[in-house]
Amino acid sequence: MKKRYSSLISALLVAGIIYGIFFAMMPQNIAEEEVPLTEFSTKRALEQVASIAKSPHYVGSENHKTVASLLEKELQKLGLETAIQEGYTLTEWGNLAKSKNILARIKGSNNSKALMLLSHYDSAPHSSSLGAADDASGIATILESVRAFLANKTANKNDIIILFSDAEELGLNGAALFVTEHPWAKDVGLVLNLEARGSAGPSYMLMETNKGNAAMVKEFTKANPGFPVSNSLMYSIYKMLPNDTDLTVFREEGKIQGFNFAFIDDHFNYHTQQDDIQHLSPTTLAHQGTYIVPLLKYFSNTNLSTLNDGEDYVYFNTPFYFVSYPFSWNYILVTIAGVLFIFIVFIGIGKRALSIKEIGRGFAPFFASLLVSGAAAFLGWKVLNEFYPQYKDILHGFTYNGHYYIGFFVFISLAISFAFYKKYYFENQAMNFAIAPLFLWLLINIALAIYLPGAGFFIIPVFCALIMLAYFVITQKKSWILNLILSIPAFIIFIPFITTFPIGLGLKLLAGSAVLTVLVFTLLLPVFGYYSKKGIWATAMLLIAIGFFIKAHLESGYEPGKAKPNSLLYVYDGDTGKALWVTYDQNLDSWTKGYLGEKPSDAKQLEPYNLFSKYNSKFTYSNSAPAKELEEPTIQFLRDTVIGTQRHLKIKISPNRKVNRYDIFAHENLTFHNLRANGVKHINQKGSAFKRKGRKLLSYYVTDNEPLELQFSIASKAVLDMDLMESSFDLMSNKMFSIAKRENWMMPTPFVLNDAVVIKQKIKPNFRKEIIPEQLLDSLQQQPTTLEINANAAN
Repeated sequence: MKKRYSSLISALLVAGIIYGIFFAMMPQNIAEEEVPLTEFSTKRALEQVASIAKSPHYVGSENHKTVASLLEKELQKLGLETAIQEGYTLTEWGNLAKSKNILARIKGSNNSKALMLLSHYDSAPHSSSLGAADDASGIATILESVRAFLANKTANKNDIIILFSDAEELGLNGAALFVTEHPWAKDVGLVLNLEARGSAGPSYMLMETNKGNAAMVKEFTKANPGFPVSNSLMYSIYKMLPNDTDLTVFREEGKIQGFNFAFIDDHFNYHTQQDDIQHLSPTTLAHQGTYIVPLLKYFSNTNLSTLNDGEDYVYFNTPFYFVSYPFSWNYILVTIAGVLFIFIVFIGIGKRALSIKEIGRGFAPFFASLLVSGAAAFLGWKVLNEFYPQYKDILHGFTYNGHYYIGFFVFISLAISFAFYKKYYFENQAMNFAIAPLFLWLLINIALAIYLPGAGFFIIPVFCALIMLAYFVITQKKSWILNLILSIPAFIIFIPFITTFPIGLGLKLLAGSAVLTVLVFTLLLPVFGYYSKKGIWATAMLLIAIGFFIKAHLESGYEPGKAKPNSLLYVYDGDTGKALWVTYDQNLDSWTKGYLGEKPSDAKQLEPYNLFSKYNSKFTYSNSAPAKELEEPTIQFLRDTVIGTQRHLKIKISPNRKVNRYDIFAHENLTFHNLRANGVKHINQKGSAFKRKGRKLLSYYVTDNEPLELQFSIASKAVLDMDLMESSFDLMSNKMFSIAKRENWMMPTPFVLNDAVVIKQKIKPNFRKEIIPEQLLDSLQQQPTTLEINANAAN
């Protein structure tokens, strides 16, 4: 076969292989006809999503109560007896909330550890999110899976506990309430938790383990889910990072292990108004079902007491099998690969199939391709952000046209690689130039074995490349078909990472995708290096890249369904009687300019009151606003007593309007001891001193307008320097304001306090504090006395 035809056929087969890899990750067809009641039906699950995600249902909203009632009834329809758990928790994020957990339990035949199915039912506050993907999809998957399980009359040895947790979006409060206070918590042996950080794409399995993962991996493999998508690199990285799912609370507070199942594509819809059923991918929902149905059947009949293991396993999915082996093999495999590399190169030089001079020459195009491609992507994304400043509006870091930018920089990297190897590459020296990338891949795998062992499976494509090299050295011939077959593991293992990292972690990682593209290209030089007319291939790659860029440019604007986020707050200072319009936006639009003006002031006066947000957003612009006659909260000092060196206080803050949130601030140098908020202490409180960062003390998400009660002590000589911000999420509907409706290509900015009416004021004592003489201290400690002064009586 002529070389140019073999190159073209090879390229087409490579494209087909890559397409097949992504195609095989998840279900592609959704049955439109009625599915038997004994099977999981995506159509029925979508109907559940639609009923849950009709309206925003964040904690404290009326719709939140409606959804809670709906879920109780849905569980009861399945013949299950429901239970409700309510209570306050103050969690790691410093958020106080009253959660309402919804539970049900299916009894098993054995007195063994229980399997828990977990998902949260509250939607994200502030941004009018309907919560279709996050996390109505998880609730619907559990309801439909349990329905099919019961319809099959499947026997179960273990109890099955269903927990629809509350206030996950605020700080994992519902999960914390269950783990720390519910009697069923001690019965749980394994948790299956469904989550979402996007609205499409495959669902990834991530483990939360107490020690090693070996037993979990083995049992997951035996359960045999239809489309497992997971790998131990994600597991290793996940363990190194701070995590924020309900399952994290189960592991940290209850030492309970589990599996997370979450999808991340179309990340730009996460926590936004666009998290609706129209944007939720049905195939993604179906993928969640392919996990839960077999895992429910398997783990409800498996001994869950044996899942703790001190050993870790490397694992990864393929279209054919879920592969796993011990971490301890990493060093063995790297050593074998290193010895084989040295041996094959030594034999190749001895047989004159390889040349030391040409091997050395091969490092130039290799490192040039790496450096130029990485720099082009890194600097290119920075330049694009200057030309398209609207990209900074998307706090997630992944723009609506982000997939096209991935394609653009991947094909730019391929064009650069072909161009460099056109200039330096000689046809009769193909394998000589393959030595440089093989050598670097071996060094990478040595480093991974030491520092990131979950990525140990990266050695497998290296072994395949060594086989290509060995075949050439032994026969001094090339076989493009053999090389193409041996390249498949590299495509299966590496190609998904090229897209997953920028989708999940933001387009700032495009440089990483570009570098990985070059590393894969050069590892497979026995395939791509033999392509004839590399200049034409470089041009073809460049033209494809340009096509992606043009598509990205055409979709760089905003439109309905791909809306521009914007933000607006009304902030009234109760101490000065003045008010401001405030925003977090970098780029003002016609809607925000209607309140902030064409030349707004900065928002430096509010810097001490910057609120916690996922992406550390700060107030940017402000403008004077008319002062409204808002009903300020009532602040009562129920106790203000000095005992020895400590000043003991009990403060009650009661709203006089419908409110949703309180943020309490205090001077950074003020140390609080034995802090209780509405009767509860911080979940991780150790010792008497309350640990915090910056001025924030806590945030309280209000339910049913219940007041906030703070009880604590500070040094008797310390100055009580505290502030509050009282917020109602009703700026758009409050009759005291006439706020224009956003245009249909706009939406509220997620992750920040938004569309809110805020009252800011000092927390000041309204009566003289009671001082207990030093000489009475000992007797008071022996005979505890509660000195409380009612502020109303004092007045």
